[in-house]
Amino acid sequence: MTAAIFGVVVLLTAVFAFLNGFRDVSLSTALPVRNRALTPSVAVLLAAFFNFVGALLSATLAVAVSETWISLPPGTDGLHILVAGLLSACAWGLLMWWRGIPVPSTHMLVGGLAGAGLASLAVGGSGVGGVDQSLLLQVVLPLLLSPLVAYSGAFLLVYPATWAARHTQPSVVNQRFRRSQSIAAGAVAFGHGLQDGQRVSAVLLLALLAAGYSDGGSIPLWVALLSAVMITAGTLFGGWRISRTIGYRITRIDPLRGSVAQMYSALMLFVGALALHWPLSTTHTVTSAVLGAGENQHFSVTNRRLVIRIVGLWVLTPVVTAALAFVLALALSPLG
Repeated sequence: MTAAIFGVVVLLTAVFAFLNGFRDVSLSTALPVRNRALTPSVAVLLAAFFNFVGALLSATLAVAVSETWISLPPGTDGLHILVAGLLSACAWGLLMWWRGIPVPSTHMLVGGLAGAGLASLAVGGSGVGGVDQSLLLQVVLPLLLSPLVAYSGAFLLVYPATWAARHTQPSVVNQRFRRSQSIAAGAVAFGHGLQDGQRVSAVLLLALLAAGYSDGGSIPLWVALLSAVMITAGTLFGGWRISRTIGYRITRIDPLRGSVAQMYSALMLFVGALALHWPLSTTHTVTSAVLGAGENQHFSVTNRRLVIRIVGLWVLTPVVTAALAFVLALALSPLG
């Protein structure tokens, strides 16, 4: 039974990784395509390549997440928590993609695991345990503060960028920043691979530990490869519903502001992953930076109603996935 449920967890994790790339490809491609810096095909291929490289290099973060911050009960109890959490995250992610709303995969996964863990406790199981005290400082606070930091930082960086271009013809400015936006798109995709790849690998490592197939300490090569391949596959088949939201519906943004937003987003993702070892939501970071850079212009055309709706769904995401995972875990409990 343990082997069968472990196989289900691996399959669901692969689906989750595919959907992650499928939905989040817009975060690196929407702006360069909207500003004609890249064609859609080139933008997607660029994003797929850098997502793959970033996800492969994210193994050390995955080990930290799976072994330091949280642990699952051994055996089928822990695997059932993962199944319920992954199912809820995948279902909510698909619904939000269909509605064209960018929501963070990290919040979906954390909410799902929390809800499934509560359900396990409710039926007399072990639940989620072994949460390190650094969880609040290194996980929760960065996820909560990253939208504010991304918004304010991108808003402020528009000032020096526009000042430096004040004596240059608008057509020349647009041409130069289209080139830089091509580089920024690859940087965002690489940062996405670093950040989101480690979440996928962490889930697989948690499954290995719960099933008793690993004693921790290192990441198997197949885990890193599966995470990178499935995120890349999702990127290549990515849908464009969220691209329209980021590139056109949130705010009007030119090549200068688009380049500032993406460069700053990539910097945040790099620092979070490589220097601070903090998991940052790529969706939060990029969407907030786009909004901040777009707001800093003489005639802002921000769709405030849509922004309020997106922020509200960000808040609801962990709540909804937790509730759904709770119900799913209760339904799975007789199989334990």
